[in-house]
Amino acid sequence: MRFTTLRPCGGKAYMAISSEPLDLDLKKARKVMEADGYRIKELEEGMLLVTEKDCMEITLYPQGKVMFLPLNDRSECIRRSTELLERLR
Repeated sequence: MRFTTLRPCGGKAYMAISSEPLDLDLKKARKVMEADGYRIKELEEGMLLVTEKDCMEITLYPQGKVMFLPLNDRSECIRRSTELLERLR
């Protein structure tokens, strides 16, 4: 899986943007992520899913964007995004 990355939130986060178009079902993603131990913080249907795991906030967007806060390592962002999106597709 290929990504573009960017650093929003004043450099305290990393966001991975999938280079292939995705259309994730956030309700389904919520169920899978809850089963994997993520704590669900917010679900805005069709917009975003905000979760937390291991002291990190993970925001998932249906287009295949994933933001990790806090995170300062680009390769870790790509690794985590790949694992998560492959699980959710």
